[in-house]
Amino acid sequence: MQTIGLIGGITPQSTIMYYEVLNRLASERFGENHSCKVIINSVNFAEIANLQKENRWDKLNDIMANAAKSLELAGAKCILICANTMHLTIEAVKKVVTIPVIHIAEATAQQIIEKNLNTVALLGTKYTMEKDFFINVLKSFGIKTIVPNLDDRNAIHEIIYTELSKGVLKDASKQVYLQIIEKLINEGAEGVILGCTEIPLLIKQIDVLVPVFDTTTIHATKAFMDVLNNFKV
Repeated sequence: MQTIGLIGGITPQSTIMYYEVLNRLASERFGENHSCKVIINSVNFAEIANLQKENRWDKLNDIMANAAKSLELAGAKCILICANTMHLTIEAVKKVVTIPVIHIAEATAQQIIEKNLNTVALLGTKYTMEKDFFINVLKSFGIKTIVPNLDDRNAIHEIIYTELSKGVLKDASKQVYLQIIEKLINEGAEGVILGCTEIPLLIKQIDVLVPVFDTTTIHATKAFMDVLNNFKV
């Protein structure tokens, strides 16, 4: 099986989740002693977060492109950006490598289509919810997206950066998320995208009445299946 390259560290928590999913898939597919061939370039989350706050996406493009290039040179046959928000840099990444860069929103959209849903809610960082990079991909698949109101977006973002990114899980924060999700369902959401790779630490399918789309697992699984099939998909 070919090697998957991960741009990680955004955050370490989500990178761990990717690694766990990929190795679980390898074990299930090939037997319990098998693990997935993975190369990780782990960036500094503090630097990334500060540049995001400063709106320095030019610098972020450079960091992610350099990380991607190093993975290709190290032997990776495809690349995953292990964060929804940092897919804002995906075009810069694609320009410097010749191997596939798998888009988290495209992989998620395919799962939504398989469930025959038309309208979904999107939770994530304020960048993911307020910028159009994720929503436009869903739109290209004919999927309508509902995002929380401003106060709820701020609450979701704050919990991600002050708690989930550090592996802190609070029941009070879970209840905040579930209340927001309930409002979005009442507004017409037929499913909910957990559009930050740390949110699945807090919210599970069992917690929500409509289908939940765990972008971390979806993204990692898409990469695993693609390399398994040598990208002949």
